[in-house]
Order: sequence, then structure tokens, then C-alpha cells
Amino acid sequence: MMDACTVLIVGGGGREHALGWKFAQDPRVQKVWFAPGNAGTSRVGTNLPIAASDLEGIVGWAAREKPGLVVVGPEAPLCAGLADRLRQVGVRVFGPGAKGAQLEGSKSFCKELLVAQKIPTARAGSFTEKSRALIFLESLSCPVVVKADGLAAGKGVVIAESHAEAKKAIEEMMEGRVFGEAGARVLVEEFLVGEELSLHAVTDGTRWVLLPSAQDHKRVGEGDTGLNTGGMGAYAPAPRATAKLLQEVEETILRPTLEGLRAKGIDYRGVLYAGLMLTKEGPKVLEYNCRFGDPETEVLLPLLDSPLWDLLVAAADGDLSKLSIQMGKGAAMTVVLAAPGYPAEPTFGQRIELGGEMKDTAIFHAGTKEGKGGVEVSGGRVLAATGWGADLATAREQAYAAVGQIRFSGQHFRRDIGHRALGKVVS
Repeated sequence: MMDACTVLIVGGGGREHALGWKFAQDPRVQKVWFAPGNAGTSRVGTNLPIAASDLEGIVGWAAREKPGLVVVGPEAPLCAGLADRLRQVGVRVFGPGAKGAQLEGSKSFCKELLVAQKIPTARAGSFTEKSRALIFLESLSCPVVVKADGLAAGKGVVIAESHAEAKKAIEEMMEGRVFGEAGARVLVEEFLVGEELSLHAVTDGTRWVLLPSAQDHKRVGEGDTGLNTGGMGAYAPAPRATAKLLQEVEETILRPTLEGLRAKGIDYRGVLYAGLMLTKEGPKVLEYNCRFGDPETEVLLPLLDSPLWDLLVAAADGDLSKLSIQMGKGAAMTVVLAAPGYPAEPTFGQRIELGGEMKDTAIFHAGTKEGKGGVEVSGGRVLAATGWGADLATAREQAYAAVGQIRFSGQHFRRDIGHRALGKVVS
């Protein structure tokens, strides 16, 4: 059964829908399951009543059904050791074990690895005592970045404009536990100035395949204003990511990162997702994630001409050496439609009108479920409308045309996705 082209995708967001959508295009792939999936994933596979956090349920199901591949979407199950447990029962899995997932699960682990490997990154200190954190804080000029060490659903980062604001953030994390145990340890870090870039490398632990560069839009409002979110849109490739820059990143960042992990005895098979800042001194690592990004996955997969199965299986099996991967020459963009009140206090339950299908577009579901009257809103980020074409301008036209087909009460989205590359606003 192991060699059967069947896939279990763990998770229920836009990233997981995009992964299933790509797998379903491969005629060799016989079956795609999702645990738990959403209203959109049920169109390309079968949803299982198993939560992504239910490690026992996932391992038990996989041990019985023996899918040819398990792809773990979210970071929390990886950090909890899901990939390790699946491998223990003889199931092929794409995703690092718990030790490798510390790259995302512990900002201190990540920073220590970067410093040890002399990888360019921001100056920072890691602290479990508030008094020591406050002393180090005084050595930095503002703005200052304060980070909860552990997983905080993408919300454990505060950019403080003053020392007083940074002190408050430290106290709220370490004493007030606003992010729970994730804030028992904090990183106090210098603020890097520049343009952000997302780079995804699919790796077998030694070799890697670099996917197109992407740029996310984290702030809820146009012009990069308002609260941080899980991501309001993305595009790929990013014009700033020249061939020379990418080569520099591979040699000064990706290669020494994998060498450092191997030196720790960590066999890292999965996605090495680097969040970079392009500073005047060159690219520096802001953070690492141990899984595909969301919404970046929604723009990367339409640009992948080769079968996703071949790429992820080769990485999971530990040998990318014989693989030849083809990337498309065009561009893609995705625009996230969010629930009213997102990200602070989103409200759910609204019925969604999706409109008809359009050429060179895809609507990836994130926070949706099947209700009595049809598809309903069930999460803060509801849908990701993706378009692609020969260039970024065409991709933007397609993406926003797809947005125009969607209706639900209180929906909101940014009209300036891609503004750094193309200019301000879509009317």
C-alpha cells in the first residue's frame, strides 16, 4: 500500500485546500483525504472527522489506511511530534520531526542556530527572567521587537516604538501570560529595516528545491496599516528576488542552516520556509517556519509545473538528487477575503455566494464549512482568491476578478495586494 498514490493532508485551511487542489490535478493520485478539511476541500477529496490537533486519531487512521504520503500543513502538530509518530508506524510523511520543528516552535532555538552558523540575522537576547530582558532592552534603539518564544498562532510578536511600550510587552508576555506558556521565554530583538521576502525550500535534509520567491501582506489595512493578521494576500515571484540574491540566500542562509541541523543530528525533511528582511547589508533571517506558508502556498502551487507528488515524496524519502522540477514562468497573486471583525473579533455564520468558475483562477477555502443553507463562514480568513498569468499585472487582474465573484455579509479585503511591485490600489 505504501507505493499507492494516496495522500492524507493534515489541516483545514487555504494552504491545505491548495495542496489538495494540486494533488488532484495528477492523474496518478488516486485519493486525497483531509483531516479535517473544510467546505472547499470536500470538492477535491474526502474530509475526515479528525482534528489536526488529534495526533492519536491521525496516527491511528494512518496506521490502518496506510496512505502513500501524509502532508502536515500546520506547525502545531509538527512541533508536537506528529511526523515522528507517523514514521514510527511506517507511514511516509512530509514534514520535520519535533526536533526540526523547533525552528518554528522555539524562537530561541532558531536564533541560537543562526548565531552558531554565522547566518545573518537581527541582534537579540533570549530571557526567562524579566529583569534580564529589561536590562538588555536598554542596549537597543527603538523600534524594538519583542517575541514570545513559543507558538502563539502567529500573534506573539510586538513591534514596540518606545522602550516603555517594549517593557509593557515583556511584562504582558512573561507575567500576564497573554500568549500562555509561549511567553514564558521571550526574545528581545533589534528591528530590521527593509523589504520582507518569503522563500520556501523543499528539502530532504541535505539538498533542496527552491520554490519561487513570494511576498506576504500581514497588515489588515491598505498601505500596510492596522493589526497584524495571518496574511491578507501574497504574490509570486517577488521582483526584488533576483537570481543573484537567491544564490546569496542559498549559500549564506539555507546551506548553513541545514548543515547546522545535521550537526545536531536532525534529519530535516519538509519545508524550510525563511522569512527574510532585505536590508542595506543584505538579506537577514527574521524567522524560520517548518511548513508551507499561508497564503504563500496559494500562489506557489499554481506556478509549479511538475507534479507535487514527485517533489514531496522525494523529499520525504530523503533523496532529491534524481528529481528534475519545472517551474512556470508566469506570476500568481492571491487576495484573502476576511470575516467581519477580523483579526480582532471576527463573526461567523454568514452564507457565502461563490459565483462561477473563471479561467486561470482558483478559490481556495480557509474558514468555511457546509451549513444548512450552503457554504458558511467559519473562520477569520474565509477564502483566498488566486489568479495567475504571464506577468504580475495579469495575475492581479485575474485575482481581483475572482474576488468580484464572491459575496458574504461583512466581507473585507485589501485592494492593494502587490503594491510594492505594481503600485498602489485596485479600484
